[in-house]
Amino acid sequence: MQLRDATDVTTAPIAALGLVGGYVVARESGVRPLGGVVLGAAGLYAGRSWVAKAGGGAAAGLAAVYLGGFAGSHVLAKKIGAWPSVLSVAAVSAAASWAVADRRG
Repeated sequence: MQLRDATDVTTAPIAALGLVGGYVVARESGVRPLGGVVLGAAGLYAGRSWVAKAGGGAAAGLAAVYLGGFAGSHVLAKKIGAWPSVLSVAAVSAAASWAVADRRG
């Protein structure tokens, strides 16, 4: 298997699916670390494209949004519920990815 060139990858859906997919895997399997594997794999895959498309500083900022969304979703879930929280942070992460890295391509 060969990965696509990093500059050809659209990262917004990867960021959103990493957050949503990580939540679904953790919830349905009952194994939270397994959800973390999904979250991490998507983050690493998106991260290589963030660096290639927007540079290291922007990639660090997008990683902070992505991981901050993961952490923040736990706090937000107590106020609005789990699914609305996960979908909200996924949307923010996807929008940030598009604005900072994807729209340049």
